[in-house]
Amino acid sequence: MDPAPSNTESPFRDRPALEDEAAVEILTTGELEVLGRMPWSSNMTFLVDVHSPDFPIVQGVYKPVKGERPLWDFPAGLHNREIAAFELARTLDWDLVPPTVLRDGPLGEGSVQLYVPTDYDEHYFTLREEPVHHRWFQRLCAFDFIINSTDRKGGHILLGHDGRLYAIDNGLSFHCEFKLRTVIWEWAGELLPDDLADDVTAMLEEGLPESVAGLLTLLERDALITRANALVGEGRFPVDPSGRRHPWPLV
Repeated sequence: MDPAPSNTESPFRDRPALEDEAAVEILTTGELEVLGRMPWSSNMTFLVDVHSPDFPIVQGVYKPVKGERPLWDFPAGLHNREIAAFELARTLDWDLVPPTVLRDGPLGEGSVQLYVPTDYDEHYFTLREEPVHHRWFQRLCAFDFIINSTDRKGGHILLGHDGRLYAIDNGLSFHCEFKLRTVIWEWAGELLPDDLADDVTAMLEEGLPESVAGLLTLLERDALITRANALVGEGRFPVDPSGRRHPWPLV
């Protein structure tokens, strides 16, 4: 959703930086007010104000289950995958996904993700040119392999006004059949940094937390663990020998 023309009042509002734990609390307990539908989304996705006495300038992206377009290869309930992506990133202590929670909102159950005030001219293909972002992109590359992201477009990477990068639109993930499609192939075949391997190994040793496992089927959980083991076992970033594992469109 692009900012509104200058002759109209934009529904998007900037805000001070917000810690993830505080954002989770506000998104979970605040009152949701639907402002309008986010365009260019195949599913019904809404910008909402989240009213909270503790932090009044918070907005979210609300994705109700009843607004999902049926897919032949994914079951209903993509909101659970959005939430699982945030919870897994939090388990790994990888700063990747905006805080995302389960809510019973104005249009029923769905996910609400913290809205990130951002520069919409920035995306993966502009940000990858900056070496300062490379380690973050390496974490995302490893993460997308683990969650089996099927739709990591360049436009799903945001540079927030707070200076942080964020990976959004994670609903098409966690399928038990390998379906990886991403624009991030710059590190294909290169050694996985030790700290990333250590983080994944720690997660495997501790087991999936219920905050993730409870949102996935048994087959999806097993496939996730298999991919994570394969990543640390190989010790390298994934390679696409077919050259076809790209989303469409790319941005």
